[in-house]
Order: sequence, then C-alpha cells, then structure tokens
Amino acid sequence: MGRTPFTAVPVLFLFAVQLAPFGHLRAQVGRSAGHDHMTNVACVDVPSGEKRPEFGCFNVGVVTGLHFSQASVYWHLRAFPDRKTAESARSATGIVVEEDGRVWLSEFGPRKTAPRGGQSIAVVGPLHLPAAKNYTAVLSYAVMRPGDKSRVHTHAGPEGWYVLAGKQCLETPAGAQSARPGESMTVRSNVPMQLNVTGNALRRAFALVIHDSAQERGTLSDWRPPGACSQERR
Repeated sequence: MGRTPFTAVPVLFLFAVQLAPFGHLRAQVGRSAGHDHMTNVACVDVPSGEKRPEFGCFNVGVVTGLHFSQASVYWHLRAFPDRKTAESARSATGIVVEEDGRVWLSEFGPRKTAPRGGQSIAVVGPLHLPAAKNYTAVLSYAVMRPGDKSRVHTHAGPEGWYVLAGKQCLETPAGAQSARPGESMTVRSNVPMQLNVTGNALRRAFALVIHDSAQERGTLSDWRPPGACSQERR
C-alpha cells in the first residue's frame, strides 16, 4: 500500500505492552490442563524470554501514531516466504510477525492499494474509525479450544479478525456472526461483545484493533450475552 493516506511515528516490537484493564491475566491464559475451558480470556503480552502458554490470545505487534485521512480503513494481510522479504516490503507503519508457521505482513489503508509483494491472504474491512487525533493498531494472535470464550468487553476502535483454523462466533447486542477458516469479520468501536470458539476444532486466528490512542484499547462491559452463539456449538 502507498504511504500517502496517513503518516505515523511507528513503534514496532514483538509483544505489546499489557493493556489495562485487562492486565495480570497470564494465569488465566496459561490454564491448559485437562478439559477446563478458558473463560474471560483477554489478549495479553508475554514478556521477552518468557515461554508463551499453549492456549490464549497474545499481542504480537503494535504501531502507534497513526493518522488517517479517511473515515474507514482496510487491513491488508499478506504472507511471505521469509522475514527478510516481508521486512523489505513493509511500509513505515506495517507490522511483520511470524506465527502459524508463516511470516505475515499487516498494512492499513484504502481497500485498493499497490501490491507490496508476497501473497495476498485477506483484505479485512471496512474498519470504521472513531474520531481521534491519532490511532494505535494492535495485532493479536490466538490459539483457543472449542468452548473457550473471551471476556465481555468493548474496544475504543473497530476490531477485525481473520480465521486460520477452527470456528468462532461473535455475540453482540445485534446478534451473532461467525467465521470459519479463510473468513473474516469486523465489529465497530464501543460495541459490547463476547467471542466464542465453536465447532469441534482448535481455533487459530489473528485479530486487529485500531483504537483511539488517547483511550485504553479495551474495557470490560456489564452487558450480558443472551447466548446467541450457543446454537453454533457443533
């Protein structure tokens, strides 16, 4: 993608700083023994040098100081044969990560952009942005089991997902929507939600939140899901 739609002062590192008030959740994420389901899961960081739990949701990349000239953007997800090639194709605000046995580049901007090499995997959006002076993009990677689910929460910006394996169902006050491998979904900012892992397979997926930098990425919600995703649990 070109660099003209926005400018930024990027900060890129492998694991993002813990995002309050979802802090101090490593014990929950690490609970993988037996058949207990993980509930109230939030995406967390893993400090450098610390072994990552087998199951959970992990912040794998962040870029700050984003400025967009349009009211909505798209998330372009591309795969590369190696990290060096991906880094050479990355814009000043792109995010390169190695997950699921592949190297991935995430870029943000208009739906139609100039090719930057690699294999185009998905164009997720539109992601409708709230009014803000600048934005922060946080990329997460999750490995969760059937029956696992997230906390009920909201984000100060839109969220998008791309499913690599398994099945997920997102419940909001508007109802439920689901996605399977190779599919994506989005939700607007400040919408109460709960993500459920449905079906019978392990779910692996990327998630992206682009939020107002002046606000916390996520906050808990007292909304109670009525169980619209329960019929998807098969």
